[in-house]
Amino acid sequence: MSFTFKRRISRLEKLKVLVTRRIPEPGLDILREHFDVTVNPHDRVMTKQEIIEGLKDMDGLLCLLTDPIDAEIMDAGNKLRGIANYAVGFNNIEVAEATKRGLPVTNTPGVLTETTADFAWTLLMATARRVVEADKFTREGKYDGWAPMLFLGADIHGKTLGLIGLGRIGSAVARRASGFDMKVLYFDERRLSPEEEAKLGVEFATKEQILKEADFISLHVPLLPSTRHLISEKELNMMKKTAILINTARGPVVDEVALVKALKDGVIAGAGIDVFENEPELAEGFKDCYNAVIPPHIASASVETRTKMATMAASNLVQMLKGEVPTNIVNPEVYEIGRAHV
Repeated sequence: MSFTFKRRISRLEKLKVLVTRRIPEPGLDILREHFDVTVNPHDRVMTKQEIIEGLKDMDGLLCLLTDPIDAEIMDAGNKLRGIANYAVGFNNIEVAEATKRGLPVTNTPGVLTETTADFAWTLLMATARRVVEADKFTREGKYDGWAPMLFLGADIHGKTLGLIGLGRIGSAVARRASGFDMKVLYFDERRLSPEEEAKLGVEFATKEQILKEADFISLHVPLLPSTRHLISEKELNMMKKTAILINTARGPVVDEVALVKALKDGVIAGAGIDVFENEPELAEGFKDCYNAVIPPHIASASVETRTKMATMAASNLVQMLKGEVPTNIVNPEVYEIGRAHV
């Protein structure tokens, strides 16, 4: 080990990092090898003022999707040199403002693809077969024996699955459909080649075609101005009355008020929703929709995946504060224009 390298590590150990909520220990261990680490001691989201106060004299920030990181917060970090987001999405960060200030921003892509796809199928199956309703029924002591009409649900095998968005997660969901002998339709801004479609077992369709024909519709799009309320009253009314909507993407992609009305009025049969428009708040009446399965944003919540996310986010921050271009950079232009802090 060279003398220069030793000095570099020594300098890094003096840098300070704020982590806005406890993450799996392997990620924190990586940070502690290099920095003085301050972790939010409370198991809750930090308020904006707490983040502003906590960032004073901090060199790095590791934040969560639940932390809105705006220009005011960035300016409060008088020594801030980089922001690592513990999520694949980064719509909680004003990336353009970060770039203006020479702050690299990173995310954690790839590691949660398969786990989120697993969970999309968990929601699909639980909703179709009314598992949550039936479980509650049994726990309440109402089960008094087998009955031919008790909790009749919908078959999954042989049905049509519609995917809106065919990125990494959407493709992983499509692969799993082959085991259920399903017809898979997809809509995406980028159409696959015929060879890619054949390999994945999918057919390109318009969004309208998917809404009208699919028995199950699963959303896999990022949150952009163009995808906000991608599914609203108009789209819900185009779906089959027997259709089920699945959302593991971003809450505001679905007009939640319109969805609640559709569920209560029988416009669609059900929904499996892991993300909400105004988390952690639910639209009025949503919790009373027993034809919906509504877990608390846990699609990536396996021990293995959340640990991988933690180590990736921590490694991203180490790279940034070492003056390297991090592997998972969201705003590479910050380096191209020479603004990044080194």
